Amino acid sequence: MKLVIGSDAKGFELKEHLKSYLTDLGYSVQDETPEEDLDFYDATTRVVNVIQNEKADKGIVVDEYGAGPFMIANKHKGIICANTFDEHSAFMTRGHNNANVITIGSGIVGEKLAEKIAGTFVKAEYDGGRHQVRVDMLNKMC
Repeated sequence: MKLVIGSDAKGFELKEHLKSYLTDLGYSVQDETPEEDLDFYDATTRVVNVIQNEKADKGIVVDEYGAGPFMIANKHKGIICANTFDEHSAFMTRGHNNANVITIGSGIVGEKLAEKIAGTFVKAEYDGGRHQVRVDMLNKMC
């Protein structure tokens, strides 16, 4: 599985930590934001473009609160994004909503919780079945 990750200035340190963590778990992680001074709009757009072009399977965007990138990502066709604060939300949004991007707020979660959120999200599978109706509705919106 190939992952793409990005951050703005406020999420840079946590993004770097998660990149190392996920790489150590054996995942291929493409960092779209090597610069430390990006705005969350630019960071999110870069990550989303990689997903849309099918060059990665799942994406993670880190900023201070997660809300801004969440709103931006969901404006793009083919993207289902969730702002996650715990392992359960990361697991459920993947399983029930087929989310392909999550956002994490560095001002809300620390490194250990972020590891659990990211690890849960990348391992989780889409449940399909009855959830597909909602996923189809989401995909028709853009």
